[in-house]
Amino acid sequence: MNDNNEIMILDSVERYIRGEMNPDERLYFENLRKTNPAIDQLVVEHTLFLQQLNQFGDAQKFKAALHDVHIDLSEQGKINSDKLSGKAKVVYLWKRYRRVAAIAASIAGITAISISMLVNSLTPALKDPKVQELVHEVKTIKDNQKLLDQKIDNVDNKTNQQPIIPTPVRFNGTGFLIDAKGLMITNAHVVKNSRNIYIQNNKGDQFKAIVLKLDILRDVAIIKIDDDRFKPSSSLPYGFRKSASDIAEPIFTLGFPRDEIVYGEGYLSAKTGFNGDTLSCQISVDANPGNSGGPVFNRNGEVIGILSTKENRAEGAVFAIQSKYIFKAMDELKKNSLYENAKITAKSNVGGLDKVQQVKKIQDYIFMVKGD
Repeated sequence: MNDNNEIMILDSVERYIRGEMNPDERLYFENLRKTNPAIDQLVVEHTLFLQQLNQFGDAQKFKAALHDVHIDLSEQGKINSDKLSGKAKVVYLWKRYRRVAAIAASIAGITAISISMLVNSLTPALKDPKVQELVHEVKTIKDNQKLLDQKIDNVDNKTNQQPIIPTPVRFNGTGFLIDAKGLMITNAHVVKNSRNIYIQNNKGDQFKAIVLKLDILRDVAIIKIDDDRFKPSSSLPYGFRKSASDIAEPIFTLGFPRDEIVYGEGYLSAKTGFNGDTLSCQISVDANPGNSGGPVFNRNGEVIGILSTKENRAEGAVFAIQSKYIFKAMDELKKNSLYENAKITAKSNVGGLDKVQQVKKIQDYIFMVKGD
């Protein structure tokens, strides 16, 4: 591939990520992603690159703003610039003149940056050794072989197609439908390092999927089932709750810490997550690797969160991304004309049923998410 072709491909990838393609171009490019794993991987990697670039740009703007404040204070004779240079000026200014900087932060550019920094500070540090992501990482040959040892005789008589037999996977998590036509939600950390994505239902049927939106900051990803063998439903049995839930509210979870779906139940124990993280809430429930990306339901069969992490040293301290961020992710996706009609329903159709009947109606819409 020559340099000109690489530039053209990167330009197409950026236009695809930013939603700047017309519907025909979008359809063509999505088909290209399906048939060309290298292009599909480039889209995922470039999405992460652009997000990191934006974060770096915000940091640079903040430093420039501090530098301007430093110059202003120096001109007023409040500090001696001759004693400081380079990065030392920024560090000195930040440590000694926090109150002055706070007043200066009322200026329009700095205010926006300060809010951005505040949001980042409240985001859970997933690499913190006290917190564990609940994705299952496949490490052994034995585990990989088990995933490959699938029955070939489960043939669809109508299409004469065999089920997908994926290459050995590296990550397992959980995901669930947010749209009956095949849009799903999971954690970003479940799919961000995957080249190919497969989903598997409780019956063992597998389908190919692609990433549509990857939000690393909120740890949310929207994926789409991209397989002709998938048969969409007319509606989902459960709804989605946009408002916050109450402490002590009973909850239950469904996910794939094993090869079959697993039920768990508990209660909402705090309205915030680890170290007061406002993106998530804390629930008391058993959770294990493989549960990441699974739904958290209240007694009415409404999704109130996406199970994501747990605290290593506290029994039953599990954290879930609040469901309002599912709505925000969908709103951002709808800016793309291909998905402008996608919608999330708030109404649950299983609210009056007991737990056994609720699970029976819901479980077919929960999937294991596999990445290689």
